[in-house]
Amino acid sequence: MNSVRHNRLCAFDRGLKPVKESVPTVDPVIDIRGLSFRWQPRAPVVLALEALRVEKGERVFIEGPSGSGKSTLLSLLAGVTVPQLGELRVLGRRLDRLGGVQRDHFRAHHIGYIFQMFNLIPYLSMVDNVLLPCRFSKARHDKALQRSPTLEAEAERLLDHLDMAHAGLLHRPVTALSVGQQQRVAAARALMGAPELLIADEPTSSLDADRREAFVGLLFQECVQVGSTLAFVSHDASLEGLFDRTIRLAEVNTAGAEQVQEG
Repeated sequence: MNSVRHNRLCAFDRGLKPVKESVPTVDPVIDIRGLSFRWQPRAPVVLALEALRVEKGERVFIEGPSGSGKSTLLSLLAGVTVPQLGELRVLGRRLDRLGGVQRDHFRAHHIGYIFQMFNLIPYLSMVDNVLLPCRFSKARHDKALQRSPTLEAEAERLLDHLDMAHAGLLHRPVTALSVGQQQRVAAARALMGAPELLIADEPTSSLDADRREAFVGLLFQECVQVGSTLAFVSHDASLEGLFDRTIRLAEVNTAGAEQVQEG
């Protein structure tokens, strides 16, 4: 008889209730409850979510037509804005209870963001743009050095995975790159320093069709290696089947289509 079963039987023999064994639990990366958001105090509610939960390591495809609240949701997850009602937990932290400076620090340390419009620094080179997260976060600086001997080597490793580590490109200003190349640099920057949560806002919109699945494959590979969770917004339905599951905002956003004003 194994020891666990023996202990339970002994407890019953003594007229005691068996003690439940503790099971380790992991907080979800995203945990939203009763959330309501509007852009102005008297404006209509544009995002209302009764509950939304994303577990650690999940790769989630977020889909919805224009005006369904996708951009609003990403802004909330990144701590750029906060809801007027409800609970918004990211990596166990109540972002709705943090001040603006605290949210900025939290984002710098824990969240990688691939912007739809890239938001690269035009006068910096590819490598210097990719290094930026490590300039603002010691945590990401240290994690990058766990993967490569130098920060520059880690930046070049990420760029190489995106077919961007050409010697003639690495130190050129990003303004000399094509739109698709700039998008890949933006992705490498977001991945730098292994953030726990990676948010991707239409990251394949500027890539050729034959590069889109390869690009998503890179994101998956990097996320698996470091245990990151991926929240991926896209209109490209051909990519949906690659993900663990899909969140359809038009179905879960109860604000009402007639109230949603964002694009």
